[in-house]
Amino acid sequence: MAAAEDGTGEGLLTQQFLAQIGQRVRERRTAQSLTVQQLADRSEISRRLLTQIELGQANPSLVTITRVARALGTETTTLLEAPATAGPISVHEPGTHTLVWSSEAGSAAYLLAAAHGRTADLWRWELVPGDRYVGQPDPARSQELFHVLSGTLTITADDQVVEVRAGGSARLDSDRAYSYANEGRARCVFVRVVSLA
Repeated sequence: MAAAEDGTGEGLLTQQFLAQIGQRVRERRTAQSLTVQQLADRSEISRRLLTQIELGQANPSLVTITRVARALGTETTTLLEAPATAGPISVHEPGTHTLVWSSEAGSAAYLLAAAHGRTADLWRWELVPGDRYVGQPDPARSQELFHVLSGTLTITADDQVVEVRAGGSARLDSDRAYSYANEGRARCVFVRVVSLA
């Protein structure tokens, strides 16, 4: 699958993800009768970058996409949601999860499910040995929860570095720069829940 750089210098946002986000941003912007310039100003990005995002031609960071979504009064994961199903339970069938991030080494991050209003997102990550993901600070009081299924996950934030082994869990205050890494010899697979404030 083709991909575009995510702006962090570590890994890739997939082209499918960028095209879907761009289309939904344009739909929301026009439904709210906003010009490209008005939404760009609200998002604190350039008009050119917003136009590229809408066309699926930009290489923004997830933080930039989140700012655009919030300027539209929504969240990134809400832009990715499929039409609502009848009843209180929504199911995502195997193979239908959204691949959001990948690296040339073979690591990947899939959005599995998201609560309405993005109170929480559920992700499945795979990091190959020697690979890493560098995250930008989330809004104040945001947190991430991890449960490692296999391998060892190294999480770094501020001056703290921790290793979480298979079967272990962790919490990260993600309102600061952080990174995940696989410094081991085996593939690291983990489940991650993101709670943005």
